[in-house]
Amino acid sequence: MTLTQFPDDWQTALCVAAHPDDLEYGTAAVVAGWTAAGKDVSYLLVTRGEAGIDGMPPEEAAPARAQEERDGAAEVGVDRVDFLDEFTDGTVEYGLPLRRAIAAQIRRVKPELVVVGSFEMFYPGGFVNQADHRAVGMATVDACADAGNRWIFPELIGEGLEPWGGCRYVAIAASTQPTHFVDVTETFDEGVASLEAHQLYNKGLGPDFPSPRELLTQILGMEHLRDYGEKVWAAQLINRR
Repeated sequence: MTLTQFPDDWQTALCVAAHPDDLEYGTAAVVAGWTAAGKDVSYLLVTRGEAGIDGMPPEEAAPARAQEERDGAAEVGVDRVDFLDEFTDGTVEYGLPLRRAIAAQIRRVKPELVVVGSFEMFYPGGFVNQADHRAVGMATVDACADAGNRWIFPELIGEGLEPWGGCRYVAIAASTQPTHFVDVTETFDEGVASLEAHQLYNKGLGPDFPSPRELLTQILGMEHLRDYGEKVWAAQLINRR
């Protein structure tokens, strides 16, 4: 496997995820470097992760986890974190409502780069990818095209959201077929701090679950990435131009 240096010829990015903490499993470390370089990065969460803590009722978990996501985002220089409140954690389905909602956000923030997690059935290493992740990943890729077509979801124009066809790249993190990389060794600590901000969620995983530093060391220090740095974020890049 040969990876190429991730392109730098963009200024605005939107990172889309199903739940609070999804972006913190590696992507936050690369975001820290981007924001430090002056790039404008915002987050979009499809749910508030209300079903993610077994010992906490959804009505309590939703605001708590949303705040943890804001706190984690702040650790890597992101101050805009938006949530889609029309979808429920654990039962997100791929379809037109999801595509429309993500396309609307793309039209709002006008990113040149969209980052999303893998929508494959399995992650590298063979772990099964959760259902919400798969739905959100596929819908996000499709929404990038939807956002630029005025005849798809034309009602968005009536809401003041003109088409945005300026999305040049889509990066799929945690893909089994990565094409590009970023050495995140220098921003690894910021990535760890971002995941550590999810205190309630991490506590709910139990005492035997790896610590944020241990887990991110495993994710960003995989053997097949070591030729590219000590800690490496890899993604499958779609060039839409």
